[in-house]
Amino acid sequence: MKSTTNRLGAGLFTGAGPAPPSLHRDWRTRPDAAELHREDEVTSVDIEETNRLRDIAKECRRDIVRMVHHAGSGHPAGSLSAIDAMVVLYFRHMNIRPEEPDWPDRDMFFLSKGHCTPAYYSVMAARGYFPREELMTFRDLGSRLQGHPSNTHLPGVDSSSGSLGQGLSLANGAAMAAKMDGLASRYYVMIGDGEAQEGQIWEAAMTSADHCLDNVCAILDANSIQLDGPVDSVKSLGDIVAKWMAFGWYVIEVDGHDLGALDDAFADAAASSGRPTMIIARTVKGKGVSYMENTAKFHGLAPTDDELAQALEELR
Repeated sequence: MKSTTNRLGAGLFTGAGPAPPSLHRDWRTRPDAAELHREDEVTSVDIEETNRLRDIAKECRRDIVRMVHHAGSGHPAGSLSAIDAMVVLYFRHMNIRPEEPDWPDRDMFFLSKGHCTPAYYSVMAARGYFPREELMTFRDLGSRLQGHPSNTHLPGVDSSSGSLGQGLSLANGAAMAAKMDGLASRYYVMIGDGEAQEGQIWEAAMTSADHCLDNVCAILDANSIQLDGPVDSVKSLGDIVAKWMAFGWYVIEVDGHDLGALDDAFADAAASSGRPTMIIARTVKGKGVSYMENTAKFHGLAPTDDELAQALEELR
């Protein structure tokens, strides 16, 4: 895909005080849409690939609302905000073998915001880890698709999760082991912005930078809403970009629903060396379903029959 953001300098910041601008890329400095889609800059292959990813993400969104409706419980809104980044990651960047989920040289993904399994399972099914029909067993008694991911139940899940704040620590451990073993694998972790209020996240952030874990890439699903309301009202994260920069991370800030920008961000993260990368994905809670957008109501609430029908109509 054609680059949609400006790549800045890549020197590792080791001095005291605020990190320099070279550690931050901001999606708001991107070219406007008219410039971005000039015929001389985007090939037909780029357009076809973007359309393919968009179609996959839309189908995953439909699966998300269907799954949660079937179960009568679950977490649809945060899954809808996260799905675009997960689709780009699983279909464009992760070195994986769905037919061999325990392949030793695979890249790994850790869903630290473990309640958003509807997004996780929908993208895994789309990628071929298990039949899509199995999605309709979500949260059923005895199903492999439990409300929070379990690596003892479902091949392809690299770690069980659910208790918030732990995913980055797990990614760090896997990344350090890979370096000891001489593996080129990469380790991705998705964190919620409400989850980033957890102290363990920041202990792990220090560890990543201290050990120069350039094989770690975190994605912050910055949808600005958590269970109890707006993140800034519950416990503000302040200048989250400056925080991660100050912890020694390379920070890339993107529109979390712009597939091209996400693609560029993951590629940039893989090219960065000497430090971990944080991709701050600015997203919309409940993206794609009008009545779920920008509200805490559907953080953990299933749609009714009528609401499901409306959601599927909007996601056609």
